[in-house]
Amino acid sequence: MRIKPGCSHYDAIIVGARCAGASTAMLLARAGLRVLALDRRAYGSDTLSTHALMRPAVLQLSRWGLLRRLLGAGTPLITATAFHYGDEEITIPLRATPQLPGLIAPRRTLLDRTLVDAAREAGAEVLHDTVVADLVSSADGRMRGVQILTSDGAHLTVTADIVIGADGIGSLVAKRCGAQTLRRGQVSAAHLYAYVPVEPESSYHWYFREGVSGSFIPTNDGLACIVASVPTKQFDERFRGGHEDARMATLHALSPELAAQAGKATRGRIHVFRGAPGFLRQAHGPGWALVGDAGFFRDPITSHGISDALRDSESLACAILDNTAKAFEVYQRERDLISGQILDATDAIASFNWTLLDIEDRHRQFSSVMKAEIVQLSQRDMPGCRAAGRGWQTTTALTLASQGSSNRREAADATRNRSNYANETLLCK
Repeated sequence: MRIKPGCSHYDAIIVGARCAGASTAMLLARAGLRVLALDRRAYGSDTLSTHALMRPAVLQLSRWGLLRRLLGAGTPLITATAFHYGDEEITIPLRATPQLPGLIAPRRTLLDRTLVDAAREAGAEVLHDTVVADLVSSADGRMRGVQILTSDGAHLTVTADIVIGADGIGSLVAKRCGAQTLRRGQVSAAHLYAYVPVEPESSYHWYFREGVSGSFIPTNDGLACIVASVPTKQFDERFRGGHEDARMATLHALSPELAAQAGKATRGRIHVFRGAPGFLRQAHGPGWALVGDAGFFRDPITSHGISDALRDSESLACAILDNTAKAFEVYQRERDLISGQILDATDAIASFNWTLLDIEDRHRQFSSVMKAEIVQLSQRDMPGCRAAGRGWQTTTALTLASQGSSNRREAADATRNRSNYANETLLCK
């Protein structure tokens, strides 16, 4: 039986209660707002995600007081990362700090549940197994609430000052609000992954050969998520006849050792994402806003989706708490600035239109964007304290990060540049 909301009106209703939605609910509730978050899936359920967190996501979880919970729940601490370019391996130890002892890759069954629990502890009302059938608007076109499908098939209307879409790529909120697509990505990649039991491991491993890539991601319960990634066109041509054989062939081409790991008894099914081009949608309008994949989606190959969701949930919470037109303009401008550069850098990698020399340059381009992002996140105040416009205090770092240089590589310093990439991406202070 579906549970009905406890009130008829809220300060904010959030459609979707995963990373982006639960984070936004938590931050708004911590600031004293009456918040309702709704999700059609069950509490603690899994979702399609390789869930390797990069430094921006871990930084946010640490700032919000949730990193220790995830570590305490048995999430392995990642203390090194290894990049495999063809037959060459570069392993970089991570520099630990009190706030960031390393990286983590918690299963979404744990990460999403932790964020929901934190939202509820802050006072937010979070309902799962709840279907939002439609949105409610007033005569002037402003969004005023949602219609929830009840257990007897009736529609229950609940109103709010703002409706937030955190409901993923196919967002109902975006459709009903007529959110414009501001940018579209040009490429897509397919990703196939499964979980296998492994010996305790404290390193991410990223593999690259021309036309293919893969990853080894230690996670909870003594398992690792092993991913094979190929262009969507190649997936359509080679994988439709059988996912497992084609996946194993791809992993073997990347690394016989990785394929041997993947050949162990798989826990559960193979998870498949065929791929979809990235996009950047309008971030807000009268009575509504978008966050997470509902507003910005990029290919998973750069493992930055959860970082984007946690960053933008805080930016949106600040705009809602400020409650001025300027604050929402700042939210859109800040999000578009960093997201546009992340989309460009991600597409350059997900295109698979690179050689082993090219891919290192493209990683460095992505690294420079993420380094600027980390610096700005570390300077933020928590929602409720920040004045509108303070978040990304200057566009200079992000603008310079996007410019790059076509002649940065010289054969003599290739090794040094690769080390710089790893340090800037994962370790920068």
